[in-house]
Amino acid sequence: MPSIGSWISAVGVGWAADGSIACILPGSISRPGVPGNDPLPREPPVRQTVDMPAPSAAPAAAFTTCPAPWGLLHLAATATGIVAVDLGSETPDFVDGLARRLHGAVLPAEDGDVPAQWRALLAEATRQVGQWFAGERRNFELPIDLRVSAWDRLVLTGAARLQFGETVGYGELARRIGRPGAAQAVGGAMGRNPVPILIPCHRVIAGDGTIGGYGGSNYADRRASLAIKRRLLAIEGIEPRP
Repeated sequence: MPSIGSWISAVGVGWAADGSIACILPGSISRPGVPGNDPLPREPPVRQTVDMPAPSAAPAAAFTTCPAPWGLLHLAATATGIVAVDLGSETPDFVDGLARRLHGAVLPAEDGDVPAQWRALLAEATRQVGQWFAGERRNFELPIDLRVSAWDRLVLTGAARLQFGETVGYGELARRIGRPGAAQAVGGAMGRNPVPILIPCHRVIAGDGTIGGYGGSNYADRRASLAIKRRLLAIEGIEPRP
């Protein structure tokens, strides 16, 4: 029995111009100089093609915008729930980042390919967030699609238990979730929270009562993020120490 390599060499495997796999069968190409081959007309090579599967066109998520005290925020939903809340990015940056995180297309809610259930969830999320900003709501009743590590899920679940108007230090939250001494790791999980406001990481402040951190990758971002955190705390009647 010939080896796999000799079989491939004998059959001839290559890529067709249209991107499909092409196989040239033995005997379909004449051999010059072999008696009985040259004078006879030969049919063109037999090509067997295998269609390559097309990528799925189904969106990974849909998004919309929502008015906020500082401008606009973005909300994104999947079939499972709200998967992202973005407080300050430009729309192209938000969409690109979420598409890379979910490994799929992120479409505006009004796109015809977005399921009606997703649009309804985004409309309800926009309504509830607007009520929260207006002081008319203290808790959210929305499903969340929380795609995070086991550690982040533990920390964010602890933060989700904080009540309206309640603050806690990073070290205290670490103690509450059974990980005393992990204050710095708790702060990292807060910075990775994909659904701020819905999971109120703004209620986690420094142990000395100062504001602590709130995302941001450079000085300008950090200043803007802390300004947003102060606004969110002010909605709940909280004024951290200077």
